[in-house]
Amino acid sequence: MPTDVPLAVLSRALDQAVSVIGGVQESQLGDPTPCPDWDVRRLVAHLVAAPARFVEMGSGGKPDWSTDPPVGLGEAASSFRANADELLATWTSKGEDADTSMADWQTAEVAVHTWDLVRATGQDRDLDPEVAERGMAFLSTGLTDENRGPAFGPEVQVPGDAPVYVRLAAVAGRAP
Repeated sequence: MPTDVPLAVLSRALDQAVSVIGGVQESQLGDPTPCPDWDVRRLVAHLVAAPARFVEMGSGGKPDWSTDPPVGLGEAASSFRANADELLATWTSKGEDADTSMADWQTAEVAVHTWDLVRATGQDRDLDPEVAERGMAFLSTGLTDENRGPAFGPEVQVPGDAPVYVRLAAVAGRAP
């Protein structure tokens, strides 16, 4: 596991996403999610593809986030794990002097969609609070009304003492 804090937290975010993806049942694939216009199938496909897209971005590429390659539920968790391992290996190959600030964005992306998937599938899971805290800190400073795009609705107001994943979801425009 990486020792740099952003990378260590990203690693944990990826680990918990694998677990949540593995908990999805075939009968849930058509169910709605907190992501507007996405069912569970689309959300799983998006999550599975995200680490590979992060790697592509890190090498100067411009991945297409508007579509997601289809993935069967049987290979979803193992495909995500392989993509996550490639992402972590890419970070590791950059060495100690790597600018790991983008790891917090990656953590935020994975954390929000992991929460989305937990909500959509009704999984009873304790999610890592530090993952949500780092993701929320990044989104709180990085998301503005001008750059939310279609992926993030307007911030939803929740009590300040709400659980950290509820606050993360609210910052991302989800109605928890």
